[in-house]
Amino acid sequence: MATYHGAKCKQCRRHGMKLFLKGQRCSTDKCAFERRAYGPGEHGNTRRRRRATEYGMQLREKQKAKRIYGILERQFRNYYTKAERESGMTGANLIRLLERRLDSVVYRMGFAPSRAAARELIVHGHFQVNGGKVDIPSYQLKAGDEIIVKEKSRSIHEIRMAVDLKAGVGTVEWLELDPKKFVGRVLELPARDQIPTPINEQLIVNFYSR
Repeated sequence: MATYHGAKCKQCRRHGMKLFLKGQRCSTDKCAFERRAYGPGEHGNTRRRRRATEYGMQLREKQKAKRIYGILERQFRNYYTKAERESGMTGANLIRLLERRLDSVVYRMGFAPSRAAARELIVHGHFQVNGGKVDIPSYQLKAGDEIIVKEKSRSIHEIRMAVDLKAGVGTVEWLELDPKKFVGRVLELPARDQIPTPINEQLIVNFYSR
């Protein structure tokens, strides 16, 4: 699958908000958005921005969701098609599907400082799901699934630092974390209001419904 290799901080500046793409760095003074909270480019701080059209706002919201979850257009469209087929509201279904990806859950549990780091750790085989090795970041988790950091992987600095940070602040209510055992569990499938992602999914639905 193709991967975006550009500067992550430019994506935050383009959307005018922190997308937390670089983990702990985003919460420090080193964050580029803290120093330059305006659009990227030579004229980002001086150019007068035109008022966004309805289509422009819808497109920007879709792009923001793709960047937060680190996926490209074809895969994102496939998630939307699947969300349409499920019962309930399409927008909420879409966000739930994205949130139930293994890389997103690993990040939420605190086993990785960012979703990008979570994807890399998963691909390298550092996690087990229900006792079996899973190295597919897009693997869809369900209620009751247990995620375990392999014992030989628990000394990895990136994992230990992330777990220590998350242990102090807790995780979202639909997940459970035991930082001492490096074990997490999906307690239930999340409702939309249990997912703290700053996305207006209705704009995405409107974009694909044109």
